Amino acid sequence: MSQSKMLHLLDHARAQPLRLSRELEEQRRIATDCEQPLAKRLEAYEDLFDSEVGDTAFVRARNIERETGLRQIFLKFEGGNPSGTQKDRIAFAQAQDALRRGFDTVSVATCGNYGAALALAASLAGLKCRIYIPARYHSERLGEMIEHGADIVRTEGDYETAVEISRNDAEKLEFYDSNPGGANTLIQLNAYAEIAYEIYDELRDAPAVVAVPVSNGTTLAGIYRGFARLHRRGKTSRIPRFVGGSSPRKNPIVEAFRKNRSTCEDLQPERVRETAVNEPLINWHSYDGEEALQAIRESSGWAASSSDREMRERARNLREVEGLTALPASTAGLNVLLQRQATDPLPADRYVAILTGKR
Repeated sequence: MSQSKMLHLLDHARAQPLRLSRELEEQRRIATDCEQPLAKRLEAYEDLFDSEVGDTAFVRARNIERETGLRQIFLKFEGGNPSGTQKDRIAFAQAQDALRRGFDTVSVATCGNYGAALALAASLAGLKCRIYIPARYHSERLGEMIEHGADIVRTEGDYETAVEISRNDAEKLEFYDSNPGGANTLIQLNAYAEIAYEIYDELRDAPAVVAVPVSNGTTLAGIYRGFARLHRRGKTSRIPRFVGGSSPRKNPIVEAFRKNRSTCEDLQPERVRETAVNEPLINWHSYDGEEALQAIRESSGWAASSSDREMRERARNLREVEGLTALPASTAGLNVLLQRQATDPLPADRYVAILTGKR
């Protein structure tokens, strides 16, 4: 695909209608009112954050169990977040941090989902939002970003180039940089650690495996951090094995594992070809790849690939047999888990896969 052609992304994530109670509407008014004391705005925003983000659906996939012979598969469905993906977790956490630290603008590079999440989170905090999008990418989520008041900047080149432009502008213009791999990485990892705590609340222990789609690796690394913390505190009997799934030969984390490398190495950008399906998964540079690769290795997990066709078919299967409309790319981790089950059956235990999309 030439750089000049527009890439229309296949994006099944959709924002949930944000219907706030009367009490939360008042909290939104306070959070966005610059005349209010900062402490009061932060308290109001925290109420919005706690009410609207997280505690997503956790369901047992009994029909997939019957099809595959792997017992006790649970799906952690992040589509219940306000903008329809797990990105709300880090978007709201960083908007909260930006508000606390006195920033008036948050910024990020995105191809769709993260931009929609950050635009919403910023609008509820009374912050401006600037979103950098590669010029040739078309996402239906652009309308949501604009609706929430975001300023859109189109950049030439790929996603990684957009990140660098966004990061440089944030430093020069004193914006809060919400990109992965930067100074606020710890906030992002801790936000994703909440997924581990929610899984623990459901199972009262750690599962045998947590399967996660990987791109920059932030989500997987954050969930691992959460389970490691629970284990250190004596809450769980083990740390799960972590499984990463991505697109074939288009992700540094999977390639490092496949080639038994100790660290992630950048891929050749010209060989990383996006499609409407795989775009959420692919990178020539994974910003939190080292943390994700370490989590996979330290947990005795594994990483492998899933094709566009496999991801589309799994999304269709989930819709037909489990009633979940998942973003095809988000099925990569589940597919890699089930690939192992098909070739080397896994022991009876409890298994969790992270998914996103819309209900």
